[in-house]
Amino acid sequence: MGDAARTRAGVLGSPIAHSLSPALHRAAYASLGLDWVYDAYEVDEETLPGFLARLDATWAGLSLTMPLKQAVIPLLLSVDDEARLLRSVNTVLPSGTGWRGTNTDVYGMTQALLESGLESTPRTATLLGAGATARSGVAALARLGRPELVVCARRPAAAADVVELAHLMGLRARVGTLDPDPARAGADVVISTLPGHAAEDWAALAGGAGGVLLDASYHPWPTPLAASWGSGRVASGRDMLLWQAVEQVRLMTGSEPDVAAMAAALPA
Repeated sequence: MGDAARTRAGVLGSPIAHSLSPALHRAAYASLGLDWVYDAYEVDEETLPGFLARLDATWAGLSLTMPLKQAVIPLLLSVDDEARLLRSVNTVLPSGTGWRGTNTDVYGMTQALLESGLESTPRTATLLGAGATARSGVAALARLGRPELVVCARRPAAAADVVELAHLMGLRARVGTLDPDPARAGADVVISTLPGHAAEDWAALAGGAGGVLLDASYHPWPTPLAASWGSGRVASGRDMLLWQAVEQVRLMTGSEPDVAAMAAALPA
């Protein structure tokens, strides 16, 4: 791929106009004194192969959002084991004569939980939802100590798929329903990957919650669940987004960005 200076990066997805990644990465480059370019590109599954084929040695990496996180996998030279297991690549980096895929969403979720006040190894966890973000949530819980997990979803088959993943990652896990349950709301860690108002029924149980909540939704914020959370130890999707971008900047630049500067770049 040559020895040209790497000075470009960007985020791909469809739709992409709403992405906050450019603001985060540009703030990081400014904090590092780097004259780099980071833009958003409207790319779908059909146009992704052509976009990758046109990348040259000036590119330091790519951020990926929906619907590309799984579609990119067969197009890469290599994929980290965790990202392959999750079927989710959100970061593409140069690797020899090709590109390799990794996943910083898991780091983003893990760090968001730690920064929100998780003080000890969790013993119990509840996961609301069974989509792609839920799969990254399982990996984050595995990093935090493999608590006993209940996966609560509307579709039992989807929940069973996430439970199977949890077993592969060393967690004890079982399928639950989305019916509000005081015991599950009282877990050491609750991760909601549902749209903001989809967890509204659980908000009635949240006043007495003593654990940490990671609510992957962030617009509008706070969600009913987050607003009702008793312990006050809450992380949002914005926190996840910030920390996954911090890790991407580290991987792409080899330097430690100013996290506060990046956080300040997010719109209020």
